[in-house]
Amino acid sequence: MPDERSDAGYTAIYGWESSFPRFRDAQPRVIRGKLEEIIREASPQQISAWDSSIPQLQREVGEVLRRDDAATKYTAILEYELPMESRRPDVIFLLRPTVMVLELKGKSKPTVADLDQAAGYARDLECYHRECHGRPVVSVLVPTQASGYLGERLGVHVAGPDALDDLIASLPTTSTEAPLSPERFLSRDAYCPLPTLVQAARELFQKRQLRWIERAHAATEPAVEEIGRIIRDAHATGSRRLILLAGIPGSGKTLVGLRVVHEHYLDDLASLRNGKKPTATAVFLSGNGPLIQVLQYELLGAKGGGKVFVRAVKDYVRKYSVSNAVPPEHVLIFDEAQRAFDAEQVQEKHKNTPGFTGGKSEPEHFIEFAERIPDWCVVIALIGTGQHIHIGEEAGLGLWRTAIEGAREPVRWLVHGPPDSRTVFDRSRLPFVESSALSLNKELRFHATEDLHHFVGSILQGESTQDNRRITARLERARYQLRISRNLDVARNHLRSLYESKPEARFGLLASSRDRDLASFGILNGFQDTKRVNFGPWYGEEEEDPRGRSCRLLRDCVTEFGAQGPELDAALLAWGTDLRWADKKWSSGKTRRYQNSHRVRDPHQLRLNAYRVLLTRGRDATVVFVPPLPEMDETYDYLAESGFLELG
Repeated sequence: MPDERSDAGYTAIYGWESSFPRFRDAQPRVIRGKLEEIIREASPQQISAWDSSIPQLQREVGEVLRRDDAATKYTAILEYELPMESRRPDVIFLLRPTVMVLELKGKSKPTVADLDQAAGYARDLECYHRECHGRPVVSVLVPTQASGYLGERLGVHVAGPDALDDLIASLPTTSTEAPLSPERFLSRDAYCPLPTLVQAARELFQKRQLRWIERAHAATEPAVEEIGRIIRDAHATGSRRLILLAGIPGSGKTLVGLRVVHEHYLDDLASLRNGKKPTATAVFLSGNGPLIQVLQYELLGAKGGGKVFVRAVKDYVRKYSVSNAVPPEHVLIFDEAQRAFDAEQVQEKHKNTPGFTGGKSEPEHFIEFAERIPDWCVVIALIGTGQHIHIGEEAGLGLWRTAIEGAREPVRWLVHGPPDSRTVFDRSRLPFVESSALSLNKELRFHATEDLHHFVGSILQGESTQDNRRITARLERARYQLRISRNLDVARNHLRSLYESKPEARFGLLASSRDRDLASFGILNGFQDTKRVNFGPWYGEEEEDPRGRSCRLLRDCVTEFGAQGPELDAALLAWGTDLRWADKKWSSGKTRRYQNSHRVRDPHQLRLNAYRVLLTRGRDATVVFVPPLPEMDETYDYLAESGFLELG
């Protein structure tokens, strides 16, 4: 059996753990035997690699012991399986005070994917391992057929096996701080990665609580607490509230909404209806069709079961607009509220609904529905920035002001929002209560990186490549990976290599819906092609899906309409000719025409917003493919000079 450390039901899995002296003195075949116990499917090539590398590592550990008296307290851990994942860093050294992560490759020269894989291990330990907080985590790529120290690339040290002792000796040490003990490193719940949106939804659905991640908790808890305070106050005073929760892409707005809808205290606040309490006090509503499909597939399909908690805005409007039925909930959460449809688009979407009468926007419908709810109610509008991409979404928050001012009983309404939203309600007769807790400005989706939103904004605003590279340097230090190629196969192979050892990872092919030239490169982004994509299995299935629907195959393409909401670990973005860099500015070049184009206020802004969505889908990385067309040369040069690392 593999070595294990167990604490209150949690088991850390690894192949080998020992002090440096014990590791140095052990028989290599004994160490290899332990590794084979944890990796029972080890191939002959893997076993051969262990036979070659274990003596090399033992030799270097012996050199460290001869040079450093403190090294007797250092620890070697081999094939540590990251909890909740299937990845295993080859080697972890617990030094003083450094945690060193080594990835061994049986080659003489590493690829960019090798470097990115090694950097990813260090990033995740820094971000999500409790005992690594405040300690330097050093990433080392070891090409076992190389010799000497080969330098630092992309934040990763590259060294042949013979240079490891010198590299360890060169690291800063402290005489007062003890090395991290293996008991603490392998302790219960020490490693807790940030869940994807689907994983978070599943946890909340099954347990009604979300795993504790310190950074995510610190960023979102003030908003959750403020919303809870407002809900309790609305219940106590019998009033109606509109809460505007704003945030940059990836800041956790949807996570906050999902948490609120599952809060236990809501059950105690519901008013009796016909002598009974309603079965649900809150509902999470989304106009994001792909997100709904993914959640329903994960929670109701082959992977789950039971009652799904997310509903489509369109279905909710259809149900309550053709009747005077009273919604059973007291709390209505509207995701992506800045994208709410205006009255004309609502009429277009419901023109075939029997009994439907138009003339109202989605916010007006929701305020009307909320006023039917007895005693008290709260409407929570989750607001993203710069993400309206549909016709009928361009009016933004102004629709919510119009809706609330047109309420049947406006005196019972109170608006809460972040400081930046106050201007929307300037000179309104409605009271506006400002709260900085209702503004989420830290990116969570992208691990420890807080600059991707700024980088994408800088790119789309056409800032200088020098300014862009300053942000890129910070992204690279935080181990967020921006890559670029003009060869689609090179881009595909990079991602396949990067996630070869992580079958649960999801990476997929994205493209703009308005491009007209990518189809000639095998990227089918037209309406008829993309409407056949089933988003549930595209995001959810593994690569071995017998029906070939997984995004990991990098075959079926999803546009901005299918990518907004669900998450990917990495995105392969095929940059189209509908947004080209020419004469030092962005041009909406060859673009498929919009249906109902007379209703589009600013088609160029919609293209920029589409690429803002496409550039912010990957949690770990974004790989851009720029087609080898002469008219795209300037676009490629601008992106490469802005900091996208060229592959191949």
